[in-house]
Amino acid sequence: MTEQNGDLAFLPLGGTGEIGMNLNLYRLGDTWLAIDCGIGFSGNDTPEAEILVPDPSFIVERKDKLAGLVITHAHEDHIGAVAHVWPMLQCPVYVTPFAAAVLRRKLAEARIMDVPIHVIQPGARFDVGPFDIEFVPVTHSVPEAQSMVLRTPSGIVVHTGDWKFDPDPLVGPATDLDRLAEIGREGVLALVCDSTNVMKPGPSRSESEVRRSMTELVASLKGRIAVTCFASNVARVETIAMAAQAAGRTVVLVGRSLRNLDTAARDCGYLSGVLPFLTEQDVNDVPDDQILLIITGSQGEPRSALSRIAMDTHPNIALGEGDTVIYSSRMIPGNERAIMAVQDNLSRRGVRVITDREHFVHVSGHATGGDVQKMYELLKPQHVVPVHGEWRHLTAQAALAQEMGIAPVLLEDGDILRLSPGKLEVVDTAPTGRLALDGNRLLPMNGGVLAARRKMLFNGMVIGSFAVDEEGFVIGEPKVSAPGLLDPDDLESVRVREEFANALDIIPDELRGDDVSFREAAKTALRRALGRKLQKRPLVDVHVLRV
Repeated sequence: MTEQNGDLAFLPLGGTGEIGMNLNLYRLGDTWLAIDCGIGFSGNDTPEAEILVPDPSFIVERKDKLAGLVITHAHEDHIGAVAHVWPMLQCPVYVTPFAAAVLRRKLAEARIMDVPIHVIQPGARFDVGPFDIEFVPVTHSVPEAQSMVLRTPSGIVVHTGDWKFDPDPLVGPATDLDRLAEIGREGVLALVCDSTNVMKPGPSRSESEVRRSMTELVASLKGRIAVTCFASNVARVETIAMAAQAAGRTVVLVGRSLRNLDTAARDCGYLSGVLPFLTEQDVNDVPDDQILLIITGSQGEPRSALSRIAMDTHPNIALGEGDTVIYSSRMIPGNERAIMAVQDNLSRRGVRVITDREHFVHVSGHATGGDVQKMYELLKPQHVVPVHGEWRHLTAQAALAQEMGIAPVLLEDGDILRLSPGKLEVVDTAPTGRLALDGNRLLPMNGGVLAARRKMLFNGMVIGSFAVDEEGFVIGEPKVSAPGLLDPDDLESVRVREEFANALDIIPDELRGDDVSFREAAKTALRRALGRKLQKRPLVDVHVLRV
């Protein structure tokens, strides 16, 4: 791969061809710039891992050439992996004040204290190594979202991050159309653009419309009301709180991420028109008709507050007959089954569930097809590179660009796109992958630990244990444990135990003196005893105790 000739290249390591895990790289000459570093939530295809992180190996190998990491906004799929990946990168991080407040809390929780954080004001122009960068404030469902303008010798590239057009966003400024038009007049080589909501035609609807609709809905309801939304959506939290106050209800926040957001937002001057929120410990001090709960768990996350309330296992909060849960959020692709299970459990308890299908309670923070076309008109790019979406979203945006006479370039994670003038083309590929966040460890999805966990998940695990004397002859009865495969008392368990004991007796004497050889022979004996009856290939282990 050519890195010395001063040209410009773009390389997505995560978030292009999938939702979440955004990690993008630009190269100018031989210097790299990283944009965003986010997590993804596992879907039905990866049940062995809950949170996924893009594999940063490619840029970790070149970290001495990495000028910095710029965060476009404070959503988990753009900022959530910084605390896990930064120790491998060790580079300066550039963020707006609100994203800095969110990031500092995450780093403190991970006990990482030495990150050089540069706080950049929205709309500012700044340099990171040889990269001349301008932030352009855009509307999104989190404060201070910024598009980035990269001015390079090869031309101007606009990297949108997540954005939409909303004339009345309520929190933060509207997207700066005049500034975008000025940048368009400078001449834009390529627009690297969010694709998530591009399949929806027409212009975006406004957060102010949601506020009017939510206020009417809350005023019409009796009993306890709970509203679930994305914790980072400050405008939506303010909308829900305003609707509650208008209906004479007190607001209680439930869930750690919401409490963290509340602190970060108020520290940065947001939510100033909203009364302080109560905590979940105060719930039972307020009559049912005077309370509104804002709760985490809109995506059906198993350990979230809403999932536990739906299962009636939450320590402080119960919902039942006469109460209402409002989903003020969209389903992220892959989470449908988990969300439906929570809604089903709520309905079973007599709770009324309201989603955006029944009432106008949510508007996306992402640009519709109409917004994207308007962005093309303002910036007049020569090329469009769709990112941030699954393949169907990327191809839908490519079709829009084609309709407007702009050349689209379709990429997937790992494609290295040469962006210098003339022909834009994929010149190479970089290794990509996913890591699973397991506690505080990052594990490769195709590594030994998760391969073993997958095997256990689908095929179970069987452990044999027995004691031997000094010569390696079995003392007493061997034990076999197969949780999730065999009940200890059923006939199949007894048969396996007996066949394992018989197979141990015929292991050749010369293997009995060496622990490693004996253990391997005993594993083979246990596999043979399991036989073909289970029609599974469980993970097998053996514990040998020499007495």
